[in-house]
Amino acid sequence: MIRLTELALPLDHPESALRAAILERLGIGDADLVDFTVFKRSYDARKKNTEIKFVYIIDLSARNEDAILARFEKDQHVRPAPDTAYYPVAQAPSDLTERPIVVGLGPCGLFAALILAQMGFRPIVLERGPDVRRRTKDTWALWRNKTLSPESNVQFGEGGAGLFSDGKLYSQIKDPKFYGRKVMHEFIRAGAPEEILYVSKPHIGTFRLTGVVAKMREEIIRLGGEIRFESKVSDLLIQNGRVEGVELANGERLDSRYVIMALGHSARDTFRMLQQNDVFLEAKPFAIGFRIEHPQSLIDNARLGKYAGHPALGAADYKLVYHASNGRAVYSFCMCPGGTVVAATSEPGRVVTNGMSQYSRNERNANAGIVVAVHPEEDFPGGPLAGVEFQEALESRAYTLGGSDYCAPAQLVGDFIKRIPSTELGEVEPSYKPGVKLGDLAPSLPPYAIEAIREALPNFGRQIRGFDRKDAVLTGIETRTSSPVRITRDRTSLQSLNTRGLYPAGEGAGYAGGILSAGVDGIKVAEALALAMLDDLESNSGAT
Repeated sequence: MIRLTELALPLDHPESALRAAILERLGIGDADLVDFTVFKRSYDARKKNTEIKFVYIIDLSARNEDAILARFEKDQHVRPAPDTAYYPVAQAPSDLTERPIVVGLGPCGLFAALILAQMGFRPIVLERGPDVRRRTKDTWALWRNKTLSPESNVQFGEGGAGLFSDGKLYSQIKDPKFYGRKVMHEFIRAGAPEEILYVSKPHIGTFRLTGVVAKMREEIIRLGGEIRFESKVSDLLIQNGRVEGVELANGERLDSRYVIMALGHSARDTFRMLQQNDVFLEAKPFAIGFRIEHPQSLIDNARLGKYAGHPALGAADYKLVYHASNGRAVYSFCMCPGGTVVAATSEPGRVVTNGMSQYSRNERNANAGIVVAVHPEEDFPGGPLAGVEFQEALESRAYTLGGSDYCAPAQLVGDFIKRIPSTELGEVEPSYKPGVKLGDLAPSLPPYAIEAIREALPNFGRQIRGFDRKDAVLTGIETRTSSPVRITRDRTSLQSLNTRGLYPAGEGAGYAGGILSAGVDGIKVAEALALAMLDDLESNSGAT
């Protein structure tokens, strides 16, 4: 196989033009090109008002590949294609009786369980929330009726926090073994669109993702796994520094010396339980801020110019960063083109926002988090859970500012910059449900964060014209950008530093940030557990 990179074609090129461009680029005849696939397709919008082009990475099979590669030996854009296939690292023996436990069925737990099931280890998955169907109903009850279900919401339940999101499937993690491709292939097998394999910024969207997650759950069960909903882990069973199992909230005990903790970033009660069991934890940085909303057309025009609205490009996104004079980094986070701002709390008496999009991304507004990085040493000094307590205090304050009924505090950008409370909306209508309460957002975050965001917004307006328009809406608050805790693990074995057999994994453990990276981490941890389990079996067999 040969990989051909940086192959550019006009935006509206016919399908046949791609094959012709490959032949021309390599200087070969049509009969010599056996087959090709698009590995990645992105677009170059630097000349948005003259011409936007698609830029391709192609993997191809051809006759006389060695001769072609020799001819292009000095061309960095013609190279042997890497092997991106996934190869299982282990296979469980048929007489294996002990079963690993996976705690959490978000993206990380889902892929950890799937990989273990595919290798024959028949995992038991414990999810504190319900299945996707019931969870969707409960989540809409908060948005429509201000009724919160603490164990069934945007954070908890099958699919995890990634379910009610934009469904982004891209990440900047290093992935030398191409585990990300395995994640994509499994999503496609379960019903995701095939384009997620090659578009530069793939996404699925909430409504499609619910069906995909349900089918993957069925596959785990078909392969011998067991999934228990509404099964909250209330305690770890630890003896001599080794996990021996878990205890559920209903008092049931499950024995296993191999436990994956695939927690979400909002499992605060579970973090506290781990601390009580002396599992090694440490506070880690995260970010706090607001959601900002603009008309999607404003973002499209600024990013795509005359190509705004082109069906092949879809809704435009952005990524912004600014270093404020007080030393704080302000940046856009989880940008959702054509999406909505959603109520994302999992606890009574608190308000949290997040962003969500459907696959079509055709809602009126664009939204993104505008957030400020915070650090344990300077912003919330204390023990491992100081960041959790910091988040809780901010979210409780936002609940009060929003009217104490799960409405969110909000302010127009122009008023925020001028330091005056907002009293009425302009053209931009906020999408947050159950609703917003206009006023002054300054009391909702620490002064250093407010000042940094005030300084950043006009700068962002110079990068994207109209970004700081006076009637753009800020909705508070965004606090759960990532986990405030790291359940630190050994780099080689991926086990807890001081609790053998416990495998911290995914976003809640501090090792992922989004659906794709969480899925990849789930694969890594499942492989590490499987190999350790087989090594222990071999050692015990040898000892007897």
